[in-house]
Amino acid sequence: VVVANPPYLGKGMNEELATFAKNEYPDSKSDMFAMFIERNLDLAKQGGLTAMITMQSWMFLSSYEKLRGKLLDEETLLAMAHLGAKAFDSIGGEVVSTTAFVVEHAHRPAFKGSYVRLVDGNSEAEKETALRAALASPLYRASAADFKKIPGAPIAYWVSTAVKRLYDNRLIGFDYEGKEGVGTRNDEMFMRMFWEVAVSRISASSRWILTDKAGDFRRWYMGFAYLMDWEDDGFRIKNYRNPDGSLRSRPQNTQYLFREGVTWGKVGSGILSFRWRPVGYGFNDAAPTLFGANVSDQLGPLNSVVTQLLLTIRGGTLNTTVGVIQELPNLVNPQTQTQDVRQICNKAIFVSRTDWDAYETSWDFTTLPLLRPGHRQATLAATYAHLRAHWQAMTGEMQRLEEENNRIFIDAYGLQDELTPDVPLHEITLTCNPHYRYGAGKSDDEYEALLLADTLREFLSYAVGCMFGRYSLDAPGLILANAGETVEEYMARVARGEEREALTFLPDRDNVIPILDGEWFADDIVERFKRFLRVTFGEERYAENLAFVERGLGRDLRGYFLRDFYDDHVRRYQKRPIYWLFSSPKGSFNALIYMHRYRPDTVSVVLNEYLRDFQNKLAAHRSHLDRVSIRAASSPRDKTAALKEIDKVDKMIAELAAYEREVLYPLATQQLAIDLDDGVKVNYAKFGKALKRIVGVT
Repeated sequence: VVVANPPYLGKGMNEELATFAKNEYPDSKSDMFAMFIERNLDLAKQGGLTAMITMQSWMFLSSYEKLRGKLLDEETLLAMAHLGAKAFDSIGGEVVSTTAFVVEHAHRPAFKGSYVRLVDGNSEAEKETALRAALASPLYRASAADFKKIPGAPIAYWVSTAVKRLYDNRLIGFDYEGKEGVGTRNDEMFMRMFWEVAVSRISASSRWILTDKAGDFRRWYMGFAYLMDWEDDGFRIKNYRNPDGSLRSRPQNTQYLFREGVTWGKVGSGILSFRWRPVGYGFNDAAPTLFGANVSDQLGPLNSVVTQLLLTIRGGTLNTTVGVIQELPNLVNPQTQTQDVRQICNKAIFVSRTDWDAYETSWDFTTLPLLRPGHRQATLAATYAHLRAHWQAMTGEMQRLEEENNRIFIDAYGLQDELTPDVPLHEITLTCNPHYRYGAGKSDDEYEALLLADTLREFLSYAVGCMFGRYSLDAPGLILANAGETVEEYMARVARGEEREALTFLPDRDNVIPILDGEWFADDIVERFKRFLRVTFGEERYAENLAFVERGLGRDLRGYFLRDFYDDHVRRYQKRPIYWLFSSPKGSFNALIYMHRYRPDTVSVVLNEYLRDFQNKLAAHRSHLDRVSIRAASSPRDKTAALKEIDKVDKMIAELAAYEREVLYPLATQQLAIDLDDGVKVNYAKFGKALKRIVGVT
């Protein structure tokens, strides 16, 4: 008998150990514990027993398929307690999922071993209670022959006969090709977010193509925010090499670029989500994709609870390769591929796409839902309430579609005893659904407060976009989104001739908008937003609308723009902000610019028209405070307040003088140029301490 709890070591192997593993234990080289399974069986006598506690990954993952094959072809699994996560309180959390098992060093292919499934417990005590209950009931029984009925031979002892029958269908890989996309091996160099570069440079005939790079858990449809450098048919990527001259990139499967497919995220945790990708887009190696005739027919079954169940047999979704998906049974047959299923998928794609495109980080964003005529009411509060009801209806419709989709596949394969069609609200993957957006477990009041605040932040963000001319109230979609564009180009795009007189909200002319703690400039960001609010929702209920905005944000308008707006913007644009904040060391001076309208003289405009003007106004204010502090008519309280304010102003003047002298003036003399193709990270760094520091960018 050999009894062991072997060491766990996978990626941390040094070169000598990794070479040893590859040469001596090729079937179990992925981790030390798996190598010890083989080693301990070598130590046991013929007919002897090996009992071990190890990680559970060898039971399911494709990297251990050869090891499983050896165990099933040469040994006999006698018993197993499948512990799952949280079996050891001393380890805690989800760090390691384990299994305890006994193997006989003899081959009996028809022997049905005994199995106990304890994966649902959350502590040692819960696992022990579950074990005692399981031992008092009939155990799971399975043989090597049973495991081999499923591709890859996972140790899926709990699988019912009805589930095994699913594999009587042809496998997906017989009818569809699964491919991984281009591996750049340097995404910083070869990939951008679409909002970083000039819009005129985004097309198959230019430098950048919109590219699928997988992403978060989201079913049916997710737009494409990433760009990949594909100029000259991907010349730079195809010739990206190591110092020794060997090819570093993996420009694989390029013939599949721009084709329709069904895609998923290769790496993730939790429930896998499948999405339709239309014609015309690239795809990255993190977004493996199925291709083939009528590939969208696979979307319904793949997004069903039946496929979720089948994926658990393959070890969940931690690393779902093309091979795992191709080895799933093809659930499409005349019974399931009805007009009803196609309509469900088409509607689900439409709802998901409509939701995705409602946010300005979508390539296909046109205007804010709050400003669409179909939702417009007498006040901003009433408009939001109308929009919120619309979102609830969208969420309810998507839940109905998904549950009907589940019901069709459950009924078609007789799985009513094992699965229910129900889909919890937090799995309805629409951004307008707060249960998905903020995660399960919050109260209704918390969800509503979070969604209202974020919707108002999006309203303010869109307003700032209109202030800079990126968007317009008079035309849909992107307006100014190329390098160095001006208000004149904005006017040419949104109106002609006499129409220009009727424009409702004009962008800032010099591409600089101050954000200060006080009303120092008549055209600062707060005053501009107030004007935007009046234009969009009218003068009559302006005060009521402004109060609604501030109440929803949880702070006054100036406080939000001064303290929260830029952090929100950086978060929204995934640390690749398009609006850049010139900011003095302690934040006494702040001015926002739009990177696409940046010109080499922009820093000089910030310096001469805003920083120095603000310094002059501070000096004048200090002189006024001096007079108040010595004026005989001033009350003691007024004098004390004036002296306190003088101290504050003196510190601000000193801060801004140093910012001008050491940072902004030297930068202005350089007349820096930027190249949008270089992306935010490179261009932002050129401005050093002039811009607000962003962790992960500067």
